[in-house]
Amino acid sequence: MNDNSKWKPAQGNILTRWAGEIDPCNVLPEYPRPQMKRNNWMNLNGLWDYVIKPDKEDIPSDFEGKILVPYPLESSLSGVKKSLLPKEKLWYRRSFTVCDKWKKDRLLLHFGAVDWKAEVWINNLKVGEHTGGYYPFTFEITEFIKEGENEVVVSVWDPTDTYGQERGKQVLKPKGMFYTPVSGIWQTVWIEPVPKNYIKSIKLIPDIDNEELSVEVEVDAADGEIHIEASAYEGNKEIIIDRHSMGETLKLKISSPKLWSPDSPFLYDLKIRLIKDAAVIDEITSYFGMRKFSIGEDNIGIKRLLLNNLPLFQNGVLDQGYWPDGLYTTPTDDALKYDVETAKRLGFNMIRKHIKVEPLRWYYHCDKLGIIVWQDMINGGGSIEKLRHLLIPNLARGVSFEDTSHKKYGRHKQSNRDNYKKELKEMIDGLYNTVSIGLWVPFNEAWGQFDASEISKWVKEYDPTRLVDHASGWYDQGSGDIKSVHIYFCKLYMPKKLKNRAAAITEYGGYSLLEKGHVWREDKEYGYKHFETREELKNAYTSLINSQLRPLVPRGVSAAVFTQLTDVETEINGIITYDREVVKIDPEIMKELNTIKL
Repeated sequence: MNDNSKWKPAQGNILTRWAGEIDPCNVLPEYPRPQMKRNNWMNLNGLWDYVIKPDKEDIPSDFEGKILVPYPLESSLSGVKKSLLPKEKLWYRRSFTVCDKWKKDRLLLHFGAVDWKAEVWINNLKVGEHTGGYYPFTFEITEFIKEGENEVVVSVWDPTDTYGQERGKQVLKPKGMFYTPVSGIWQTVWIEPVPKNYIKSIKLIPDIDNEELSVEVEVDAADGEIHIEASAYEGNKEIIIDRHSMGETLKLKISSPKLWSPDSPFLYDLKIRLIKDAAVIDEITSYFGMRKFSIGEDNIGIKRLLLNNLPLFQNGVLDQGYWPDGLYTTPTDDALKYDVETAKRLGFNMIRKHIKVEPLRWYYHCDKLGIIVWQDMINGGGSIEKLRHLLIPNLARGVSFEDTSHKKYGRHKQSNRDNYKKELKEMIDGLYNTVSIGLWVPFNEAWGQFDASEISKWVKEYDPTRLVDHASGWYDQGSGDIKSVHIYFCKLYMPKKLKNRAAAITEYGGYSLLEKGHVWREDKEYGYKHFETREELKNAYTSLINSQLRPLVPRGVSAAVFTQLTDVETEINGIITYDREVVKIDPEIMKELNTIKL
């Protein structure tokens, strides 16, 4: 199972420098859930058996080769690089042994993300299934485990763009702004032992105005009298401890808190324990930041985005999180961190995570390094290609249309709309404790948009601690906290019809430069405005910021998102090449241009 000779990257277009650091016996070894960490766990990443079969067949007895988990089937780093068609299933298999010291514990099998429908068996007994390609899920497998070697089998069905489920920019026939599909396991798989009574989830709610942190703890299978204890730390110094009966919300007083911001991303450490009969029966470590995202007026009455009750111009960059060798999956954690570090080095204080939900460690790096995140929901519904005739004219101006025509956007089935809402809730629940997330984006450019005003109101009620851009770019319904426009092909302008919202240019730029030797394909390129040299690109970006964006800031533009951080496949409008080897504009020049104060 762990024979290095059985894996090497499949021949692909290009690789990143981190591909050479991958050890198939120790793949992505970092604990995958930084805000709810236990000491004991077993990483199941590595070489698994795999086979592709017709979707109607049962569990196969024969497997055709090895695949490196958690890299997607279609990626080079999987070692396979094959497509999964809608009438096929991808099957995985591997064995594992549970150590003796865990045999009195309950065992949880965690999946970071599997695209799209996963079914799981342990020792030929089905333990459960999950739909949704971007969110973690867990099965308790205690009763399925036997002495000695155990076997886990996973099947995956992924219809990509033929079914209407939430899928992002994945298409079976990639081109332009639509990319190679991602199928199967693409985030870490791991087993964790927990006691009979254990901490199932936590919810952390900072309140800087009242100088306190609310801690809500969900306990699984509680019996007897259990107390919950939480202690917060500033460095190694414990600053507060509180204990309550189970079911009560703990309130930790954080006097004169050190506030989290991009300029000073201070994080407090946190320990949460379950206490029964004066003994600690479960303990997790976590962290939190004291910060507040809101909207309000500046000193001349303009609606602004506020951080910690003060106006802050949020100067962002669009980031799609694709890798040429791993597709959705970063080669290593250092590579994952590199993108966040580079965005910060280029002078951006915000990243718009575009139509992808990342592994939790990406958000951890944003929290630690200090960069605000605008988080897109994944789009689904009908084919985006059918809307392309609307794309060009609408990108050049803000538009307002009703989005109640469910059929027009491929949302005519109630089950499809219900699935979107289920996954939207899963996304918010899974990322709720992330310090850096300041805004949710339920829809982008009418891609599967429906009932956006109603959904925006639900998001605001479900998570009142963050802002909402209900329909990024166009098909504005007058809801949410910002009037959001995408502007390509014409001069930047001040958004209109604000309706008591802040103004934001949530996509602009799209400036492209092909760097030979660092592209997906040299015979194909896609971008909105092409330049031949780095000097031309630098001059154009300088003019765009100084002559177009900066004059709009005092008039009321409160945020802007440049397209984009990296090239993606044949789309070459990134500041960084797809292989992360070339930064097309000098970072010092970028940082000076991108530092915009209110």
